[in-house]
Amino acid sequence: MSAALDLVGIHKSFDGFIALNDAQFDVNWGEVHALLGENGAGKSTLMNVAVGLYAPEAGTISIDGHPVRLSGPRDAARSGIGMVHQHFKLVSRFTVAENILLGMPMNGARLAYRKRLAKVREAVRSQCAALGFEIDPDRRVSQLSVAEQQRVEILKVLLAGARILVLDEPTAVLTDQEAARLLETMRLLASKGSAVVLVTHKMADVRRYADRVTVMRAGRTVDTFKPSDMSEAEMVRLAVGETVAAEKPSNTAVMGDRAAPRLRLRGVRSAASQSGTRQGLPALDGVDLTVHAGEIYGLAGVGGNGQSELMQAIMGLLPLDDGSMLIEGAGDLRRASAVDRREMGIACIPADRQTFALAPLLSVVENFAIGQVHAGRYGNPLWLDYRRMEEDAAEAVKHFDVLGVRSLRQRVSLLSGGNAQKLVIAREFARRPGVVLAHSPSRGLDARASAQVHARLRAARDEGAAVLVISEDLDEVLALADRAGVMVRGRIVGNFSAPVDRQAIGQAMVAHS
Repeated sequence: MSAALDLVGIHKSFDGFIALNDAQFDVNWGEVHALLGENGAGKSTLMNVAVGLYAPEAGTISIDGHPVRLSGPRDAARSGIGMVHQHFKLVSRFTVAENILLGMPMNGARLAYRKRLAKVREAVRSQCAALGFEIDPDRRVSQLSVAEQQRVEILKVLLAGARILVLDEPTAVLTDQEAARLLETMRLLASKGSAVVLVTHKMADVRRYADRVTVMRAGRTVDTFKPSDMSEAEMVRLAVGETVAAEKPSNTAVMGDRAAPRLRLRGVRSAASQSGTRQGLPALDGVDLTVHAGEIYGLAGVGGNGQSELMQAIMGLLPLDDGSMLIEGAGDLRRASAVDRREMGIACIPADRQTFALAPLLSVVENFAIGQVHAGRYGNPLWLDYRRMEEDAAEAVKHFDVLGVRSLRQRVSLLSGGNAQKLVIAREFARRPGVVLAHSPSRGLDARASAQVHARLRAARDEGAAVLVISEDLDEVLALADRAGVMVRGRIVGNFSAPVDRQAIGQAMVAHS
């Protein structure tokens, strides 16, 4: 019997970075097949190839034994493939039925809109009854919980005709009860003949619900097996690789133990998510964290477990419901504004530099100088000393090796990702910060730029700063951290001292999921 979906020898690269290298994967009808691996292993990229979002540079895609060429998601949908993405693709102001109608084939386009919508409402009720869902087709998406929104995404692909379902980290933002209910639904669909791909990192979900498991690492397929044939420890080792000691400059690994605490969080809680809603699980659920002067603390974990919210909370951009945040010599941060916190010596390097760290339409010099406008270094916002701004920016560009700057007045959007990141670091380090927050500092950078960014973070540590590095890239945490922790469901669930054991971190990431 032919596989429902079969991907063979898939290659895919982005600007010279090889994301998939001879990757293999298949799923059978009536099967739940888990795709396991750490962040950056290529799982989502491979599935984006399967649903037509990315075109492979080499390899073949077969559906039910027949090779196909997918020119886009509509081709995949016509072939019966649907994907529920980790970040939902719903229009919050629309109702459930309206969102589902957007994803429906245009077969009934000649029908009046109201008649088509009425048919969708009836189809939603019928499908909900079959799956045990409780969804009102006339409710607006903005009124739904996270779990309900996920059910809408599933209904959307099923009602569009999908028999091959791909779910990308489907339980990352669900409670245990919601996750169990969802995965039982996936088993039900498989028992009725569908093929289900479960992209995940959670060992418990894999062992309980998957018929087979494929492990990916660094863009390659490592192995495929039945969950019962391998222990959890062996699966962790396959997913994250052998334990390796991260490279560290000598005599720095114990510096944090000797130095005074610089940043301390105790019992920090917040129900607010990044989007500002208050539904589902709390974003931060009793975070306890201490980072010492002269130390890099690396925080590992799968995205969506509160890491971004933790950084926002420290910077004063997320309201807290409980807990304390202290900086040595400055006291409790809870009443301090974001501007005040910068004045207290906190530097911030966010994960999305183009959205949160840089203004793409402003110049290199303006993006650099804006970090000290509030401090009055360049006059006041109504009259800025451009000569001094350019002098400081020119020195920073040279000192931090920011390449591609033909003119300080060119738009910052013309810089490459690595040089844009170096400009952000130059600005944030211009005032010798006492606390550095860096989220995914080498995301999207090549090896050379990554090494330069890491060197700057180590230099800040060696000059006495307390450095908190948050990253979904386990290799980055291992390369930088003097101590490391793991964040799961809004909590820090483990602390590890250098040399950090890769397998121990991997185990903590899955054991508390």
